[in-house]
Amino acid sequence: MSTIAVYSWPTPNGHKVHIMLEECGLPYEAIPVNIGAGEQFKPDFLKISPNNKIPAIVDPDGPDGEPVSLFESGAILVYLAAKTGRFLPAGDRAKYEVLQWLMFQMGGVGPMLGQAHHFRIYAPEKLPYAIDRYTNEARRLYGVIDKRLAQSHWLGGDEYSIADIATFPWLRSWQNQGIVLEEYPRLERWFYAIAERPAVQRGVKVLAELRKPITEDPKAREILFGATQYQRR
Repeated sequence: MSTIAVYSWPTPNGHKVHIMLEECGLPYEAIPVNIGAGEQFKPDFLKISPNNKIPAIVDPDGPDGEPVSLFESGAILVYLAAKTGRFLPAGDRAKYEVLQWLMFQMGGVGPMLGQAHHFRIYAPEKLPYAIDRYTNEARRLYGVIDKRLAQSHWLGGDEYSIADIATFPWLRSWQNQGIVLEEYPRLERWFYAIAERPAVQRGVKVLAELRKPITEDPKAREILFGATQYQRR
């Protein structure tokens, strides 16, 4: 089986794909794209990820036997699920149940918790309005997940799926989001059940030794949060 090239960095979105590859047992090579150093803006990376975001993959053995490249973590999870026949049900009803919770993560959990992180941890000026807005939204989203998990063992239904794989990495920093995990008992049960999976433990270690605290690196802060990211490329 061909080795999948994974252009990534140890962030929640990167770890989604690392975990999925480990869960599926697919051979892969993790190629670091240091987003704090601006490597996501290099022309070669932009060819496979035009939105200059990690992760992206190149699979030499695509659906038609030809190489295929993909960006956007959610699209990559759906692709890998289709490739392996794992973590996404085949039946339409069950499949769309999973996909709606995957989209919930992509459209809500990731962006909103990312904003909570930014204004609580990284923003140079602590703005009470922004901190309160996104902390409250984080708590609301945790509540939505907790309610769902009172009805279903996993986010997408009875089976562990790409919806769980996508959501888990974003909740690993719950303390930084202003969350008391014990206030969401069903979510807490779900969280630790995923954290104990061997493939998840391997996945969150991928490239982890390369990441340094952004708060201690002014250049990285400018690249990630300043004018550099807004340049047209």
